[in-house]
Amino acid sequence: MEYGLNELQQVAQHILLKAKHQTLLFYGEMGVGKTTLIKTVVQLLGSADRVSSPTFSLVNEYHYPKGKIYHFDLYRINNEEEVADIGFEDYFYNHQDWQLIEWPEMIPNLTPTPHTAIQIKMINSGKRKIEIENNTD
Repeated sequence: MEYGLNELQQVAQHILLKAKHQTLLFYGEMGVGKTTLIKTVVQLLGSADRVSSPTFSLVNEYHYPKGKIYHFDLYRINNEEEVADIGFEDYFYNHQDWQLIEWPEMIPNLTPTPHTAIQIKMINSGKRKIEIENNTD
């Protein structure tokens, strides 16, 4: 699916319709719009919280009517131990909570399953292309 920034609502709705899991992994190069898309997903889930990138804190917590949304940004981690030290796996116990993870490639041995992988690529004229894959392995 190709989209422009003026179509974020539709793209976020598409993600929520296609995702079979509440753990969403966002892949894409720097500046492709992962955080911007996550802000829209969080709003569509019903959260009124202000969404910002957790680049330095590693994780931000937002509230929505059915529970919590955890937004991870793993770009600045040096190794997987840093993520394990914050109790990363503990965030996946409540099945009403959502986990939205930017830069999951930084933790190849800790990638949670099941999950829905979302690949975002910049294409010509400022448009982006998104691919969604559900993974249960």
